[in-house]
Amino acid sequence: MKRFRFLLVVSATVAFCLGAAPPVGAACDDVGEISFICDVISPEDFAVVPATEWIIASGDRAGGRIQLVNVPGKTATPVFPTAMPAERLDAAAYPTCPGPIDPREGDEFRAHGLYLRPGSSSVHTLYVVHHGFRESIEVFEVDARGAAPALTWVGCAVAPEGLGLNAVVATPEGGFVATSPRTGDVWEWHADMGWARVPGSEHSAPNGLEISADGRWLYIAGWREEKLTRLSRGRTPIQKVVLPLGFRPDNLRMSADGSFIFAAGHGNVREPRNTAEETSNVATIDPWTLDVRRIFEHPHIDDFGGSTTAIQVGDELWLGTYRGRMIAYLPMPD
Repeated sequence: MKRFRFLLVVSATVAFCLGAAPPVGAACDDVGEISFICDVISPEDFAVVPATEWIIASGDRAGGRIQLVNVPGKTATPVFPTAMPAERLDAAAYPTCPGPIDPREGDEFRAHGLYLRPGSSSVHTLYVVHHGFRESIEVFEVDARGAAPALTWVGCAVAPEGLGLNAVVATPEGGFVATSPRTGDVWEWHADMGWARVPGSEHSAPNGLEISADGRWLYIAGWREEKLTRLSRGRTPIQKVVLPLGFRPDNLRMSADGSFIFAAGHGNVREPRNTAEETSNVATIDPWTLDVRRIFEHPHIDDFGGSTTAIQVGDELWLGTYRGRMIAYLPMPD
């Protein structure tokens, strides 16, 4: 099969709104220009495997799994957990990890936020926010040298008591950073130091997370307060800018060239919640000027209850959701 290179690149001048499309579709039928990959439980987040035709999707509800998604074939295959998962603990890199995920978790297993750090020779590192018998960041080797990427579990970092993790990004130094909506802050982990709160992240209402290529800036999606926070990392004095978005951002994804960030999330959120009235939204954000452009807005769709992540794959915009069983994709305009 011919291999494709899918780049997360889109013009920041795009303005795309499908608000006039029908709000409800029958099971996995197209809704206007939006099509779906069916029977994928709660694909809350995506990670693109570089220079391949594959995407990894999380599964954040009962029965959810880490899924390997073929882009041209529009098919999804569960790859973790399985009856006999590949496991190889790297005790030097993850010295406090007690061992692999307990196979008795069953449907208590949840894969939430994802982040893939590209490696050399098509062998990469995948970080997964895990809920189950333990609250943790689980780490996998992704070997993309074969016909399809293969996942091997290699380690973990169990979260401190009281944290409830959501999103994760890798740092240039080899550690990672994760959000904790439960405590309202952001935490960083390194093998030699363990966990520590990121200075200045308190009260950021965190959900999704991104990081600049040089590791100097964090971008924090403040879901409940409809904002994005740009926060300096490892700098004194701390530099912090808060940007209103006009919808509740969930996950953040940097474009391949670092020129903008995709923010996906929910609009028309009211208390008490009525998710059938909430909209899916995507905006692009310039990480330096913080210019915001809303490129997508759409009413609720059955089995796709509000977008939580957005990426561009080739000439398509792909959307994930927490409340649903489908991955959505649609054409990107020129």
